[in-house]
Amino acid sequence: MEPFVLALFAFIGLGAGLLIGCVGIGGVIVVPALVYLLDVPIHVAIAAAMFAFLLSGVVGTFVFARSNSIRWDMTAWMWAGAMPAAFAGALAASAVSGWVIELAVGLLTAGSGVHSLIGRSHPETAEGGEISKPALGIIGAFTGFTSALTGTGGPLVLIPILVWLKLPVLAAIGLAQAIQLPIAVLATGGNAVAGTLDPMLGAILGAGIVFGTWGGAKLAHVLPRSILRAFVSAMLVIVGGLILLKLMLSFGG
Repeated sequence: MEPFVLALFAFIGLGAGLLIGCVGIGGVIVVPALVYLLDVPIHVAIAAAMFAFLLSGVVGTFVFARSNSIRWDMTAWMWAGAMPAAFAGALAASAVSGWVIELAVGLLTAGSGVHSLIGRSHPETAEGGEISKPALGIIGAFTGFTSALTGTGGPLVLIPILVWLKLPVLAAIGLAQAIQLPIAVLATGGNAVAGTLDPMLGAILGAGIVFGTWGGAKLAHVLPRSILRAFVSAMLVIVGGLILLKLMLSFGG
């Protein structure tokens, strides 16, 4: 692999890491960037992204934990649902057609952004909303399966759900960081079994994501919550819209 191509992979990881650490949804740009800009097969791109999220999950969780921004009382129940579902999602991804996965990523991304833009803002409180333990397990399972299937890493699915359930946005981002790691571990195992994992590509992406996540997580504790919410929403709508536009153009052609 040529040095220029390696640098492009690392740059994609860096940009994604900044968004992951800052607003929790940067992972959504990794798969589209690899597929549409660098012509990486979508199943390989998903496997590499999930491998890279191993590193960003460690860094993001550490930084948010040090800032006391993770609700640990909610995390274990989400992990219990997310881990087996992530393994199953990775196996399912290897058997699903690429355009179906692209459509799922586009709809999921754009729909989450639109919901956040048009939804009512909930007041920020010190503790946030309370969610039952069974519900946390179900939310974790849905997040794990969908994230592993689409290569989005967890935050894209989880943050809109938690915000809709009236959890403060910073707490939602912190939980999204914490759930990212177990999802990445189990999804990477599933991708390895399915034979779609390229460890070198994943490691290069991960190295860029680590540096970006560290800086982005620091920035997340400086920006006003309203700016974070608006940026998350706009980013989701733009990326999702571009993916859906590309699919429409390909079918039209």
